[in-house]
Amino acid sequence: MDTDTGTRWLTEEEQRAWRTHLEVTRLLVHQLERDLQPFGLTMNDYEILVNLSESDGRRMRMSDLAAATLQSKSRLSHQVTRMEKAGLVRREHCDSDKRGLFAVLTEHGWDTMREVAPHHVASVRRHFVDLLAADDLAALDRALRPVADHLHQRRGKP
Repeated sequence: MDTDTGTRWLTEEEQRAWRTHLEVTRLLVHQLERDLQPFGLTMNDYEILVNLSESDGRRMRMSDLAAATLQSKSRLSHQVTRMEKAGLVRREHCDSDKRGLFAVLTEHGWDTMREVAPHHVASVRRHFVDLLAADDLAALDRALRPVADHLHQRRGKP
């Protein structure tokens, strides 16, 4: 590589860590997606269900849900439309803001979440958590927390 550009190229060790991170992220997300397929869900669907299930009244403003799931408002709208057709969520108008919409978890969505969550947690354990020692998990959390904090700040979120 041309080192006269002022670019701080990655060392072999940094490159190896970066590429391992990318490989694990891609493979893990792919496997978790595969494990959700029998339930007719994608990771995006599951993430939306989780956010709604953990929200007050099992509802969130669409703009807040888009921010929480790192989706554009347009992409989220298409996703929610698909999930509405499946009976998992519904939209409700916001009384205080006529332009605002809420995504609301339906009873069917709540039942689906309760059915799928144990399988998803088992998948996360099988393909991630149980493969690492407890001290390695703690070290991984400590190592990645500054990166997550930095990226949240870049998005303007605490």
